[in-house]
Amino acid sequence: MNFSNCRSLLFTPGNRPDRFLKALETKTDGIVIDLEDAVSQKDKDSARQTVINFLKTKPFAKANRPFLVSVRINSIQTAAGLKDILALCESNLFPDALVFPKVEYAEEIKLYDQHFSLSVCDHLSYMALIETAIGLQNANKIASASTRLSGMAFGGADLAADLGAELAFEPMLYARSRVVQSARTNGLCVFDVPFLNIRDDAGNREEAVRVKAMGFTGKFAIHPSQIDTLFDVFTPSEAELQKANAIVNAYNNAKGNVAEYNGKMIDVPVYKSALRILAIGK
Repeated sequence: MNFSNCRSLLFTPGNRPDRFLKALETKTDGIVIDLEDAVSQKDKDSARQTVINFLKTKPFAKANRPFLVSVRINSIQTAAGLKDILALCESNLFPDALVFPKVEYAEEIKLYDQHFSLSVCDHLSYMALIETAIGLQNANKIASASTRLSGMAFGGADLAADLGAELAFEPMLYARSRVVQSARTNGLCVFDVPFLNIRDDAGNREEAVRVKAMGFTGKFAIHPSQIDTLFDVFTPSEAELQKANAIVNAYNNAKGNVAEYNGKMIDVPVYKSALRILAIGK
């Protein structure tokens, strides 16, 4: 399982294993066990070992639904990030996917590829977080850096700080749009930053609706109370499913010839988007 069919992902601190399994009690498509921002510098070594011990137990193997287990490690540009990589490789224990913070260059993704070689963990997929001005500038190159990359994400809080901008919708519109364009150009799913006010469900819903209209395929959550709203917004409606099914049927029936739906030509990106909608609907 990778990020492609996910609508919401719940962040859980890497030093709070009591919260990992509780995510199954929500409608979230998976969790991001966080070894980066959620863990203080002094606790990183112990949190890393906690996560390794947790992965040993294969706790989600009997989950009654598809459930993605990912870990956000520390940046490869830091000592903690190098320790994270080494711990995973030495233990030969891997989640379904890894989330890479503050990615700035395509070469970083290629270095991750070298460490997590196909012979070690052939199932592993990646998500790259764009959280700096340099990362935003290089977003398209990052998005095409590896076949293992299945998703990108807009890291709004850190990016706003790096740009000296306000973390509000209008000031960050260009940055969001650039991340979407880079991801979708390369066939990746794309996630939005969590809505930070966990008590403002109306605000969470409004932002989710706006970013979905921009092309975002999902949104992170930082509290279980946010999940129902994200599930509702990013789950295809019956009308969306019917349209996607019609597009797929028209494309398949054309058998390589020109296909159209409601007078509009169906190209490969439209077809793939419809397939994704149907996959989520299932």
